[in-house]
Amino acid sequence: MEQTPSIFSLFLPFIIIFFIFYFLVIRPQTKERKKHEEMINSLGKNDEVVTVGGIHGIVSNVKDKTIILKIDDNVKIEVDKSAISYVKKKRVNL
Repeated sequence: MEQTPSIFSLFLPFIIIFFIFYFLVIRPQTKERKKHEEMINSLGKNDEVVTVGGIHGIVSNVKDKTIILKIDDNVKIEVDKSAISYVKKKRVNL
């Protein structure tokens, strides 16, 4: 007489794959997104930043959803906060 496998043993490989996927993909990506959001929320005037498009500039003004970047003398552009890739140099608090 042959035994039929239990439901738990049938779903066990899928459960294991889900946990591996969670700890190798989803969790690190969530941590990185939170870190990026904290960086964007801490932006202030005179921070040197680089946008996703590769534009280097100095933060001139911070608004709710956008940032004014000074990229040259008398040249300012407005970009979304989400377009900031990383901060090169934080402002010095005096």
